[in-house]
Amino acid sequence: MNRIKKVLKEQGRTQTWLAEQIGKSYVIVTNYCNNNSQPSIQVLTEISQVLDVDVRELLVSTKDNLKNG
Repeated sequence: MNRIKKVLKEQGRTQTWLAEQIGKSYVIVTNYCNNNSQPSIQVLTEISQVLDVDVRELLVSTKDNLKNG
């Protein structure tokens, strides 16, 4: 599950609410939540502030996925 979508669900908030808070359209936020597009670092930071979570909570770690060549 997408991390933004997960945090919204945990907080009982909607994608519409998030869109209003960050000044983006519902369609853009839905695309973020469905992994159809990715927010810029600036927008991701704004989302983390609105949701009151560390920005790292909205990211999926790649460290565990890297192969030790």
